[in-house]
Amino acid sequence: MTPALFARYPEAKDFAASDRVELEELVRTTGFYRNKSKSIHGAAVTITETFGGEVPKTMEELLTLPGVARKTANVVLGTAFRIASGFVVDTHVFRLSHRMGLAEAKTPEQVEKKLMDLLPKKDWIDLAHILIHHGRAICAARSPKCDDCMVEADCPKIGVDLLDAKPVPRDVADRGRPMKKRIAMAKKK
Repeated sequence: MTPALFARYPEAKDFAASDRVELEELVRTTGFYRNKSKSIHGAAVTITETFGGEVPKTMEELLTLPGVARKTANVVLGTAFRIASGFVVDTHVFRLSHRMGLAEAKTPEQVEKKLMDLLPKKDWIDLAHILIHHGRAICAARSPKCDDCMVEADCPKIGVDLLDAKPVPRDVADRGRPMKKRIAMAKKK
């Protein structure tokens, strides 16, 4: 969908001048297309009128764009500008943070803060991408591929064998501690 979208609207001003019905059709396959097209259009208008057609490079400015919250702002800053302003916490990072015992919290914002405290800032951008990819490819929500997992030996699996939902012995559930120690040591360097 992205190539066709940017072929039709190469710049923010083009998105801002877009026909909403046409924009909806271009993003329809992504789900929630009406809300997404409304946010894309609104963000493009703000980028064009407020920021001179340039995507803002600060968290505060990005958060003024319609449809943009911390996750999206962190993705834009990290991926487009290589600015580590925060840690991207999507559904995969949230799940893996709990599953691997890295950051147990109730909201993505709380997980983000814990990960930022735990991990070296220089690694935030790349580690978020690694966790997202790992969550999609290996450590899926319903059917994790533990036999194919390169960090399985260090994964506490939240105290439960996810494949048969039986409690795991405490010594096995504590396997996540070496991973936390390695992260803490890397942070000191």
